Amino acid sequence: MDKKIVIAHRGASGYLPEHTMEAKAMAYAMKPDFLEQDLVLSKDNIPIVIHDIELDDVTNVAIKFPERKRKDGRFYVIDFTFEELQQLNVTERFDYKTGKQFYPNRFPKGKGNFKLHSLQQEIELVQGLNQSTGNTIGIYPEIKDPEFHHKNGKDIAKIVLEILADYGYKTKNDNCIFQCFDAKELERVRKELQSDLFLVQLIEHPEETKQLNHFATYADGLGPWYKQILDKKENGKWKFTSLVTEAHELGLKVHPYTFRADQLDDFSSFDEMLQVLFFEANIDGGFTDFPDKMVAFLAKY
Repeated sequence: MDKKIVIAHRGASGYLPEHTMEAKAMAYAMKPDFLEQDLVLSKDNIPIVIHDIELDDVTNVAIKFPERKRKDGRFYVIDFTFEELQQLNVTERFDYKTGKQFYPNRFPKGKGNFKLHSLQQEIELVQGLNQSTGNTIGIYPEIKDPEFHHKNGKDIAKIVLEILADYGYKTKNDNCIFQCFDAKELERVRKELQSDLFLVQLIEHPEETKQLNHFATYADGLGPWYKQILDKKENGKWKFTSLVTEAHELGLKVHPYTFRADQLDDFSSFDEMLQVLFFEANIDGGFTDFPDKMVAFLAKY
């Protein structure tokens, strides 16, 4: 954890549909430090690697199972068995209302033959590749919306931790970082479920930056939106918030999300974005849809 790390965000999601095995295999070949897995439980309690609790913005579920939507018009992973989920085709992310692709220059929507897979399948891919290549690439799972799972009678944290332990991920020395946006649940993972994994508290709301002292009582790292680190630009130079400094003073590593070469916002280039955040703001790692570009950038230093 002492070097600056690259986390493949949903795999090589800048090039292939997110969280597919193909996107993970491609990301692996780019030699990041970690591959990320977002996790949602199926009806039969299999952790599925998918970013949202809903299915209808990355799959053809509305065509395949039109009658299975809930009253709100959405289709939920939790309402389908693993076997049913395997029947769906995964595609590039799109707006489920309009059908319009989110990132128009990425892999074309509706093309290819991509499927959903389980956490176990992805771990076996990563561990198998580590054995065959001699690399030591880690996993970076995130449990999605634990509160929703609890309301539906499911304990996603407990199920995922048991699977991780079965595959040898139990302590901070194992190549696994466990993350969650729900602070109450992540604290439960440490204290009630007694996990000794490296835990990262994800944050997205400005008021959460005031809770660092509390986060440091159970977490090892912080995962903020990268814009929470940027303050303002003065005379062409960025000023920063105190977030990274305060986190480091509390012993927390900082891994912001998400660095996208096709979404530069206030930066002139991807390299400038990385230079500013990695070396001027002094972050410890980053999530990126373009792992090859971040790996190449850091290799220069």
